[in-house]
Amino acid sequence: MNEPKLSVNGVRKVFEGRSGDVVALDGVDFEIAEKEFVTVIGTSGCGKSTLLSIIAGLEEETEGVVLLDGEEVYAPGRDRGVVFQSYTLFPWMTAQKNVEFALRGSKRERADVARQHLEMVGLEGFADAYPSQLSGGMRQRIAIARALSYKPQVLLMDEPFGALDAQTRQLMQELLTKIWEEHRMTVMFVTHDIDEAVFLSDRVLVMTARPGRIKEDITIGVDRPRTFEVLTTPEFFDYKSRLLAAVREESLRTATEQLAAR
Repeated sequence: MNEPKLSVNGVRKVFEGRSGDVVALDGVDFEIAEKEFVTVIGTSGCGKSTLLSIIAGLEEETEGVVLLDGEEVYAPGRDRGVVFQSYTLFPWMTAQKNVEFALRGSKRERADVARQHLEMVGLEGFADAYPSQLSGGMRQRIAIARALSYKPQVLLMDEPFGALDAQTRQLMQELLTKIWEEHRMTVMFVTHDIDEAVFLSDRVLVMTARPGRIKEDITIGVDRPRTFEVLTTPEFFDYKSRLLAAVREESLRTATEQLAAR
């Protein structure tokens, strides 16, 4: 059996608060295979983004270990590309220069790679545009191009389409699916949108309400390649219904506990 690309073993995260410690994550375990697209969903405050930050090396776990290719993750590294909901672009740089910023090599090599990745996300005609001249969806395409340009081992995405309008969001999901199906990188994607999770993923991990643990691990058996037509199929609705029920159960549990604590 092949070793997993990414392993999360017994991860626990405790934050110190004014009124006592807050346990955000408690015993999170899962694995992601090479070239697999895995999405994490759950109620607000369940620790999805905290988990991704730990894997990115931006946050330190209290207990447990994260392994990438069998090596422990201690800090940020070029083996992990990260795309956040905010575009994190340099406003004084053009689209081309924003992508080049992540690269190494000669000036010509950086320029060539940047152009290739802007073309990959459909922005080859906007290389000289500044972020302020572009729409939200176009800015996020640049962020994705930059994250892919230096060929990370794993792409980590934290609600990257959350700030976009519904139509743009769907187009971005289709673009990401197309890129993934052509290039097959390993992806961990965090979202609160269940339709998005089903459409994009090979597997969906459902987290419990705080403290976050893995409640369910559901394989999405919808055939690829995927286009927007899949959104109206009975198979899609079956997966959506199952995930909705799992997340709703955690939301109701949280609401009940909050009422009891009053």
